[in-house]
Amino acid sequence: MSTKASFAVTDSASLFTRYPGNPLLSPERWPYPINAVMNAGATTLEDETVLVCRVEDRRGFSHLTCARSHDGMSNWIVDDHPALAYDGSHPEEEWGLEDPRVTFVEELGTYVITYTAFGREGPGVSLAQTTDFRTFERLGMAMSPEDKNAVLLPRRVDGEWVLFHRPTSVHGADVWLSRSSDLKSWRAPETVLARREGGWWDSARVGMGPPPIETEHGWLVVYHGVRQTVAGGLYRAGLALLELEAPQRVLRRSEEWVLGPGAEYEIAGDVPNVVFPCGLVHHPADDRLFLYYGAADTRIGLATADLPVVLDYLLGCPEG
Repeated sequence: MSTKASFAVTDSASLFTRYPGNPLLSPERWPYPINAVMNAGATTLEDETVLVCRVEDRRGFSHLTCARSHDGMSNWIVDDHPALAYDGSHPEEEWGLEDPRVTFVEELGTYVITYTAFGREGPGVSLAQTTDFRTFERLGMAMSPEDKNAVLLPRRVDGEWVLFHRPTSVHGADVWLSRSSDLKSWRAPETVLARREGGWWDSARVGMGPPPIETEHGWLVVYHGVRQTVAGGLYRAGLALLELEAPQRVLRRSEEWVLGPGAEYEIAGDVPNVVFPCGLVHHPADDRLFLYYGAADTRIGLATADLPVVLDYLLGCPEG
Protein backbone atom coordinates (compact mmCIF):
# COMPACT_ATOMS: atom_id res chain seq x y z
CA MET A 1 0.00 0.00 0.00
CA SER A 2 1.41 3.32 -1.08
CA THR A 3 1.60 6.16 1.43
CA LYS A 4 3.05 8.69 -0.98
CA ALA A 5 1.51 12.07 -0.28
CA SER A 6 -0.55 13.71 -3.01
CA PHE A 7 -0.98 17.47 -3.37
CA ALA A 8 -3.86 17.26 -5.85
CA VAL A 9 -6.79 19.50 -5.02
CA THR A 10 -9.89 17.44 -4.23
CA ASP A 11 -13.43 18.13 -3.10
CA SER A 12 -13.21 15.84 -0.08
CA ALA A 13 -14.23 18.64 2.29
CA SER A 14 -17.54 19.16 0.50
CA LEU A 15 -18.68 15.56 0.06
CA PHE A 16 -20.66 15.49 3.31
CA THR A 17 -22.86 18.32 4.54
CA ARG A 18 -23.74 18.72 8.20
CA TYR A 19 -27.44 18.78 8.94
CA PRO A 20 -28.41 22.33 10.01
CA GLY A 21 -30.38 20.95 12.97
CA ASN A 22 -27.34 19.30 14.54
CA PRO A 23 -26.82 17.97 17.07
CA LEU A 24 -29.69 15.56 16.52
CA LEU A 25 -29.61 14.10 20.01
CA SER A 26 -28.02 15.41 23.18
CA PRO A 27 -28.14 14.65 26.92
CA GLU A 28 -30.39 17.63 27.58
CA ARG A 29 -33.13 16.17 25.37
CA TRP A 30 -33.03 12.64 26.83
CA PRO A 31 -36.13 11.30 28.62
CA TYR A 32 -34.11 10.19 31.67
CA PRO A 33 -30.94 11.57 33.30
CA ILE A 34 -27.73 10.72 31.42
CA ASN A 35 -24.25 12.12 30.94
CA ALA A 36 -23.81 11.62 27.18
CA VAL A 37 -25.27 10.04 24.04
CA MET A 38 -23.05 9.07 21.12
CA ASN A 39 -21.96 6.52 18.51
CA ALA A 40 -25.30 5.24 17.20
CA GLY A 41 -25.90 2.39 14.81
CA ALA A 42 -28.58 3.21 12.23
CA THR A 43 -31.06 1.43 10.02
CA THR A 44 -34.60 1.71 8.66
CA LEU A 45 -37.67 -0.26 9.74
CA GLU A 46 -40.85 0.27 7.72
CA ASP A 47 -41.27 4.06 7.57
CA GLU A 48 -38.87 4.95 10.37
CA THR A 49 -35.17 5.48 10.84
CA VAL A 50 -34.00 3.76 14.00
CA LEU A 51 -30.86 4.73 15.89
CA VAL A 52 -29.40 2.37 18.47
CA CYS A 53 -27.53 4.84 20.63
CA ARG A 54 -24.72 4.39 23.07
CA VAL A 55 -25.86 6.15 26.25
CA GLU A 56 -23.48 6.86 29.13
CA ASP A 57 -25.19 7.15 32.50
CA ARG A 58 -24.11 9.42 35.33
CA ARG A 59 -21.98 6.66 36.87
CA GLY A 60 -19.88 6.40 33.69
CA PHE A 61 -21.32 3.10 32.40
CA SER A 62 -22.90 2.74 28.95
CA HIS A 63 -26.05 1.00 27.72
CA LEU A 64 -27.96 1.02 24.41
CA THR A 65 -31.24 2.88 23.81
CA CYS A 66 -33.32 3.29 20.63
CA ALA A 67 -34.48 6.56 19.06
CA ARG A 68 -36.85 6.83 16.08
CA SER A 69 -37.67 9.42 13.42
CA HIS A 70 -39.86 9.36 10.32
CA ASP A 71 -37.47 11.46 8.24
CA GLY A 72 -34.18 10.44 9.89
CA MET A 73 -33.46 14.05 10.78
CA SER A 74 -36.04 15.55 13.13
CA ASN A 75 -38.75 14.86 15.70
CA TRP A 76 -36.85 12.02 17.34
CA ILE A 77 -38.76 9.87 19.80
CA VAL A 78 -36.44 8.29 22.35
CA ASP A 79 -37.44 5.17 24.27
CA ASP A 80 -37.81 5.78 27.99
CA HIS A 81 -35.88 2.61 28.83
CA PRO A 82 -32.72 0.90 27.51
CA ALA A 83 -32.84 -1.65 24.71
CA LEU A 84 -29.81 -3.53 26.04
CA ALA A 85 -28.10 -2.97 29.37
CA TYR A 86 -26.06 -4.94 31.87
CA ASP A 87 -28.46 -7.11 33.84
CA GLY A 88 -26.03 -9.07 36.00
CA SER A 89 -26.17 -12.25 33.91
CA HIS A 90 -23.55 -11.35 31.30
CA PRO A 91 -20.25 -10.61 33.06
CA GLU A 92 -18.61 -9.51 29.81
CA GLU A 93 -20.95 -6.46 29.93
CA GLU A 94 -20.35 -5.53 33.57
CA TRP A 95 -18.65 -2.24 32.70
CA GLY A 96 -20.97 -1.33 29.85
CA LEU A 97 -22.25 -1.84 26.29
CA GLU A 98 -20.70 0.49 23.72
CA ASP A 99 -20.58 1.61 20.07
CA PRO A 100 -23.31 -0.44 18.36
CA ARG A 101 -23.62 -1.01 14.64
CA VAL A 102 -26.76 -2.41 12.98
CA THR A 103 -26.89 -4.72 9.95
CA PHE A 104 -30.09 -5.98 8.36
CA VAL A 105 -29.47 -9.60 7.31
CA GLU A 106 -32.07 -10.50 4.70
CA GLU A 107 -31.21 -14.20 4.75
CA LEU A 108 -32.08 -14.41 8.45
CA GLY A 109 -34.89 -11.86 8.37
CA THR A 110 -33.40 -10.04 11.33
CA TYR A 111 -31.29 -7.08 12.34
CA VAL A 112 -27.95 -8.01 13.89
CA ILE A 113 -26.42 -5.55 16.35
CA THR A 114 -22.68 -5.75 16.89
CA TYR A 115 -21.44 -3.94 19.98
CA THR A 116 -18.51 -3.68 22.34
CA ALA A 117 -19.11 -5.61 25.57
CA PHE A 118 -16.88 -4.07 28.22
CA GLY A 119 -16.03 -6.24 31.21
CA ARG A 120 -13.26 -6.86 33.68
CA GLU A 121 -11.11 -8.55 31.03
CA GLY A 122 -11.45 -5.57 28.69
CA PRO A 123 -13.53 -4.81 25.60
CA GLY A 124 -14.80 -7.66 23.44
CA VAL A 125 -17.34 -8.06 20.64
CA SER A 126 -20.88 -9.31 21.26
CA LEU A 127 -23.88 -9.82 18.98
CA ALA A 128 -27.60 -9.39 19.48
CA GLN A 129 -30.57 -9.60 17.14
CA THR A 130 -34.02 -8.08 16.81
CA THR A 131 -36.85 -7.91 14.29
CA ASP A 132 -38.67 -4.89 15.71
CA PHE A 133 -36.25 -2.96 17.99
CA ARG A 134 -38.64 -3.64 20.87
CA THR A 135 -37.37 -7.03 21.97
CA PHE A 136 -33.79 -8.22 21.68
CA GLU A 137 -31.96 -11.55 21.87
CA ARG A 138 -28.31 -11.74 22.79
CA LEU A 139 -26.30 -14.11 20.58
CA GLY A 140 -23.21 -14.05 22.81
CA MET A 141 -19.61 -13.02 22.36
CA ALA A 142 -18.05 -13.27 18.92
CA MET A 143 -14.60 -11.93 19.79
CA SER A 144 -12.98 -12.11 23.22
CA PRO A 145 -11.02 -9.18 24.68
CA GLU A 146 -9.36 -7.13 23.59
CA ASP A 147 -11.40 -6.42 20.50
CA LYS A 148 -13.87 -3.78 19.30
CA ASN A 149 -15.29 -1.78 16.35
CA ALA A 150 -17.11 -4.80 14.94
CA VAL A 151 -19.23 -4.62 11.79
CA LEU A 152 -21.10 -7.44 10.04
CA LEU A 153 -21.60 -7.58 6.28
CA PRO A 154 -25.29 -7.98 5.33
CA ARG A 155 -24.75 -11.14 3.27
CA ARG A 156 -22.45 -14.12 3.06
CA VAL A 157 -19.35 -13.94 0.92
CA ASP A 158 -18.29 -17.26 -0.59
CA GLY A 159 -20.70 -19.01 1.77
CA GLU A 160 -19.47 -17.39 4.96
CA TRP A 161 -20.38 -14.43 7.13
CA VAL A 162 -17.80 -11.68 7.36
CA LEU A 163 -17.13 -9.66 10.52
CA PHE A 164 -14.77 -6.69 10.51
CA HIS A 165 -13.18 -5.90 13.87
CA ARG A 166 -10.10 -4.53 15.59
CA PRO A 167 -8.28 -7.14 17.71
CA THR A 168 -5.94 -4.69 19.42
CA SER A 169 -4.36 -7.06 21.93
CA VAL A 170 -2.60 -9.08 19.22
CA HIS A 171 -2.85 -7.29 15.91
CA GLY A 172 -2.48 -3.62 16.73
CA ALA A 173 -4.89 -0.81 15.89
CA ASP A 174 -5.84 -1.87 12.34
CA VAL A 175 -8.98 -3.30 10.71
CA TRP A 176 -9.14 -7.07 10.30
CA LEU A 177 -11.87 -9.49 9.25
CA SER A 178 -12.92 -12.95 10.37
CA ARG A 179 -15.22 -15.46 8.70
CA SER A 180 -17.86 -17.81 10.08
CA SER A 181 -20.42 -20.30 8.78
CA ASP A 182 -22.74 -19.91 11.78
CA LEU A 183 -22.11 -16.49 13.43
CA LYS A 184 -20.68 -18.37 16.41
CA SER A 185 -17.27 -19.80 15.55
CA TRP A 186 -14.93 -17.39 13.80
CA ARG A 187 -11.74 -18.11 11.89
CA ALA A 188 -8.42 -16.38 12.52
CA PRO A 189 -8.45 -12.74 11.37
CA GLU A 190 -7.11 -11.45 8.06
CA THR A 191 -5.77 -7.94 7.66
CA VAL A 192 -7.85 -5.43 5.69
CA LEU A 193 -7.07 -1.78 6.43
CA ALA A 194 -3.87 -0.68 8.15
CA ARG A 195 -2.77 2.58 9.70
CA ARG A 196 -0.63 4.79 7.51
CA GLU A 197 2.75 5.65 8.96
CA GLY A 198 4.06 9.11 9.64
CA GLY A 199 2.01 12.28 9.64
CA TRP A 200 -1.18 10.90 8.12
CA TRP A 201 -4.55 11.72 9.67
CA ASP A 202 -5.13 7.99 10.27
CA SER A 203 -1.65 7.09 11.54
CA ALA A 204 -2.47 6.16 15.16
CA ARG A 205 -5.57 3.95 14.84
CA VAL A 206 -8.17 2.96 12.29
CA GLY A 207 -11.49 1.26 12.85
CA MET A 208 -14.60 0.41 10.84
CA GLY A 209 -17.51 2.81 11.03
CA PRO A 210 -20.99 1.69 9.89
CA PRO A 211 -21.69 -1.58 8.06
CA PRO A 212 -20.45 -1.21 4.46
CA ILE A 213 -22.97 -0.54 1.71
CA GLU A 214 -22.93 -2.83 -1.33
CA THR A 215 -22.55 -0.96 -4.62
CA GLU A 216 -21.76 -2.02 -8.18
CA HIS A 217 -18.17 -0.85 -7.62
CA GLY A 218 -17.58 -2.62 -4.29
CA TRP A 219 -18.37 -2.32 -0.60
CA LEU A 220 -18.49 1.35 0.36
CA VAL A 221 -16.74 1.81 3.70
CA VAL A 222 -16.75 4.77 6.05
CA TYR A 223 -14.03 4.31 8.67
CA HIS A 224 -12.58 6.38 11.47
CA GLY A 225 -8.93 7.31 11.68
CA VAL A 226 -7.02 8.80 14.57
CA ARG A 227 -3.99 11.02 14.65
CA GLN A 228 -2.28 11.46 18.00
CA THR A 229 -1.60 15.11 18.85
CA VAL A 230 -0.24 16.94 21.89
CA ALA A 231 -3.89 17.62 22.81
CA GLY A 232 -4.89 13.94 22.48
CA GLY A 233 -6.43 11.80 19.77
CA LEU A 234 -8.04 13.58 16.80
CA TYR A 235 -10.84 11.45 15.28
CA ARG A 236 -11.92 11.89 11.65
CA ALA A 237 -13.78 9.89 9.00
CA GLY A 238 -12.44 8.57 5.70
CA LEU A 239 -13.60 6.33 2.86
CA ALA A 240 -12.55 3.05 1.31
CA LEU A 241 -13.87 0.64 -1.31
CA LEU A 242 -13.54 -3.12 -0.84
CA GLU A 243 -13.87 -5.85 -3.46
CA LEU A 244 -17.35 -7.41 -3.33
CA GLU A 245 -16.36 -11.07 -3.32
CA ALA A 246 -12.97 -10.58 -1.62
CA PRO A 247 -13.65 -7.92 1.05
CA GLN A 248 -10.17 -8.27 2.50
CA ARG A 249 -8.93 -6.48 -0.63
CA VAL A 250 -8.97 -2.68 -0.58
CA LEU A 251 -9.67 -1.30 -4.06
CA ARG A 252 -9.59 2.42 -3.22
CA ARG A 253 -8.86 4.51 -0.15
CA SER A 254 -9.23 8.23 0.39
CA GLU A 255 -6.01 10.05 1.14
CA GLU A 256 -7.87 12.85 2.89
CA TRP A 257 -10.47 12.70 5.59
CA VAL A 258 -14.01 13.55 4.47
CA LEU A 259 -15.45 14.63 7.83
CA GLY A 260 -13.58 15.91 10.86
CA PRO A 261 -14.25 18.02 13.95
CA GLY A 262 -15.20 21.55 12.96
CA ALA A 263 -18.51 22.43 14.57
CA GLU A 264 -18.58 23.48 18.22
CA TYR A 265 -20.44 20.31 19.30
CA GLU A 266 -17.69 18.17 17.67
CA ILE A 267 -14.84 20.11 19.22
CA ALA A 268 -16.12 20.53 22.80
CA GLY A 269 -17.40 17.66 24.92
CA ASP A 270 -16.30 14.82 27.17
CA VAL A 271 -13.67 13.85 24.58
CA PRO A 272 -12.87 16.89 22.41
CA ASN A 273 -12.23 16.74 18.66
CA VAL A 274 -14.09 13.55 17.84
CA VAL A 275 -16.17 12.57 14.81
CA PHE A 276 -16.98 8.87 15.22
CA PRO A 277 -19.29 7.37 12.54
CA CYS A 278 -21.34 4.29 13.42
CA GLY A 279 -24.52 4.57 11.34
CA LEU A 280 -25.06 4.91 7.58
CA VAL A 281 -28.44 4.80 5.84
CA HIS A 282 -28.89 4.80 2.08
CA HIS A 283 -32.16 6.27 0.81
CA PRO A 284 -32.61 4.76 -2.67
CA ALA A 285 -35.39 7.16 -3.71
CA ASP A 286 -32.94 10.04 -4.07
CA ASP A 287 -29.63 8.13 -3.68
CA ARG A 288 -28.81 10.05 -0.51
CA LEU A 289 -26.57 8.88 2.30
CA PHE A 290 -27.30 9.78 5.93
CA LEU A 291 -24.19 9.39 8.08
CA TYR A 292 -24.78 9.37 11.85
CA TYR A 293 -21.80 10.01 14.09
CA GLY A 294 -20.79 10.61 17.67
CA ALA A 295 -19.64 14.18 18.32
CA ALA A 296 -17.03 14.73 21.04
CA ASP A 297 -18.36 11.62 22.85
CA THR A 298 -21.31 13.70 24.04
CA ARG A 299 -23.87 14.14 21.24
CA ILE A 300 -25.01 12.67 17.93
CA GLY A 301 -24.67 14.47 14.61
CA LEU A 302 -25.82 13.84 11.04
CA ALA A 303 -24.06 14.55 7.75
CA THR A 304 -25.56 13.86 4.32
CA ALA A 305 -24.11 13.14 0.89
CA ASP A 306 -25.07 11.97 -2.60
CA LEU A 307 -24.04 8.35 -3.14
CA PRO A 308 -23.05 8.82 -6.83
CA VAL A 309 -20.85 11.79 -5.90
CA VAL A 310 -19.18 9.86 -3.08
CA LEU A 311 -18.49 6.91 -5.37
CA ASP A 312 -17.17 9.16 -8.13
CA TYR A 313 -14.78 10.77 -5.65
CA LEU A 314 -13.67 7.44 -4.23
CA LEU A 315 -13.07 5.88 -7.65
CA GLY A 316 -10.64 8.72 -8.27
CA CYS A 317 -8.68 7.92 -5.11
CA PRO A 318 -5.49 5.84 -5.14
CA GLU A 319 -5.68 2.07 -5.19
CA GLY A 320 -5.57 0.47 -1.77
